[in-house]
Amino acid sequence: MFPCRPTAVRAKALLMCAALWLSASAAFAAPEIRPLPVAPDIYYVQGIPALGSKENQNFISNAGFVVTRDSVVMIDALGSPAVAERMVQEIRKLTPKPISHVILTHYHADHIYGLQVFKALGAQIVAHARGKSYLTSDTARLRLEASRQELAPWIDERTRLVPADVWIDGRTELTIGGTRFVIQPAGPAHTPEDLAIFLPQQKVLFTGDIVFRNRTPYVGSADSRHWIASLDALLALDARTIVPGHGPASDDPAQDLRQTRDYLVFLRGAMQKAATEMTPFDEAYAATDWSRFEAWPLFKVANRMNAYNTYLLLEQEAR
Repeated sequence: MFPCRPTAVRAKALLMCAALWLSASAAFAAPEIRPLPVAPDIYYVQGIPALGSKENQNFISNAGFVVTRDSVVMIDALGSPAVAERMVQEIRKLTPKPISHVILTHYHADHIYGLQVFKALGAQIVAHARGKSYLTSDTARLRLEASRQELAPWIDERTRLVPADVWIDGRTELTIGGTRFVIQPAGPAHTPEDLAIFLPQQKVLFTGDIVFRNRTPYVGSADSRHWIASLDALLALDARTIVPGHGPASDDPAQDLRQTRDYLVFLRGAMQKAATEMTPFDEAYAATDWSRFEAWPLFKVANRMNAYNTYLLLEQEAR
């Protein structure tokens, strides 16, 4: 309660408190999910460039959808059931058609924890067969357990890992509602099970986390050598627009595919000599000029870890 004071002063104090409350509420408000068109009947939503948190509901990755003649086809499933449910609401504003398929680019948590929402709607899930190993791994189990603590209440005991209904091994073409989807294996790269999805009629390419645009890629234990080769293969496609796994869509595919490629090439080059000559990692990292990439979002969070994992990978390659 405010103490007694002249009416004008009390009103001003109330307004200030209201403004502070609204500011605090906005800081914890879930980020907006807004479908953005990239071609006729093709849309995507752009996750925020941040780590997953309670505040952002783990909406940190992109997902897309294609409205075909008969149904809607999702590309990836977002990072929590709550975000997936909000995605369904946005799709319903555009079309009443059922969501018939979800094509997964890979099985990382920020792309799959919303799967159960689409599965409950009757969607058929399509993924690369290498994803089976991840689903049954301790890594997946422990990641989910940690997420239930770190991302509660959006990830909880009801959140589960959902296997694909259709596992593919090689290049696969699907025609759904008159729309042609070319599903191209691109792993092992960011993950062993990476898939890129190309719509040749519209010349739109969904790359998943093969491409990070305008932010630092997450390399982890990736096979960066094959990742670079996969990007070269995607550069050969006649894509007019790419939708990356993170960051805004691009109408200059060659430039933005090269952005991720150039980072990986630099990373390997920076760590190659050190790994070969057994220079201590800390010394090699400190001696590297990272200024070209320091302005990218999440550089401070991801780059040192990326460099260390690349250093270890190059040690193994040298044996």
